[in-house]
Order: sequence, then structure tokens, then C-alpha cells
Amino acid sequence: MNKRLSEMSLEELWQLFPIELSEHKDFWGDRFCVEAERLRAVLPHDAVIHHIGSTAIAGICAKPIIDILIAVARDEQLLQAATALEQCGYLVMSKSQNRISLNKGYTEHGFAENVFHAHIRLADDTDELYFRDYLNAHPAVAKEYETLKRRLAAMYRHNRDAYTDAKTAFVNKYTALGKAAANAKNK
Repeated sequence: MNKRLSEMSLEELWQLFPIELSEHKDFWGDRFCVEAERLRAVLPHDAVIHHIGSTAIAGICAKPIIDILIAVARDEQLLQAATALEQCGYLVMSKSQNRISLNKGYTEHGFAENVFHAHIRLADDTDELYFRDYLNAHPAVAKEYETLKRRLAAMYRHNRDAYTDAKTAFVNKYTALGKAAANAKNK
């Protein structure tokens, strides 16, 4: 008999959901738009929805998981937004005072056709946008990131934490550069 996802150890989950990179697909943007429209109908009216992660970076490979950043204006909207997403089939994966992460598209048999990670944050906690925008404006850096991701995916196919940790220095570097560029542009 199959275990429910909630009954599986982290190691079992990593085996069931390995890190698999896919060549860039133009329809990832469309999948984001369809899901964003669905979410707009249930989220606070002033929530802002962004496509983030590697599927939002032109021309590079990515895990075929659409990352969505939902920026809300006030603390009380964090829980309100999370509740709305749960009603749309999302499961809360982690929660802290100012951040809630939810996933949809994971089954006891592996990935569903459409997989989403939603990250609910306050509007001033959206650094992922700087990283996305910097890489889209600098294709050579985006390709460097793709090379890093391919190498790490081969090393850490069944260890998402190690894969993510090994990308942190690169992400932090280019997030800071993206933030600096955005700040200089806004002056």
C-alpha cells in the first residue's frame, strides 16, 4: 500500500520527486498566467502576483515547476492569502511570521502535469524579482546559472536542500547586483 505524502520521510519524498531539469518551454509563462488569473479571483484585491524562479528566466533550463510570488500589503493578508490558496488545492509547506510557502501538484505517484510553488510575502520582501530581472537582462549570466544548475542537479538529484544551498552564493550575488541596478535606475 502506498504511503500518503504526509507520512513519507524527507528521503522518500526526495526519491519520489527528484530534481529533473527541462529545457526552457515557452508555455511556462502561459501556465503562470492561467494560474495567476485563477488566484486573482480569491486573493486580497491588492495582492500582486509575480512569476519567479527559473521558469521565468528566458532561455534556460528549469525544474518544470512554476514559482509564484504573491506580495501582500499587510501582515493579516498573509494568512488570508494562504487560506485562499488552500481552497484552490495548495498545501502549506512552511510558515514563518512573514512568509508562507505552499505547493500544488505533488501526488503519491510523483509530479502532476502542472506543479506550482507559491510564496506569500509582504510587498517589501520580494528579492526574487531582482534576481529574475537581472538574469533576464543579462543572458550570459543566465547561461552561467543554467550551467551551475545542471552540474548541481547531477550531484544532488535526490537532495533538494543540498541543491538549493549550493546555488545560494550565486543567487545572492546576482540578487544584490539586480537590486543595485534597480535602485540606480529609480534615482
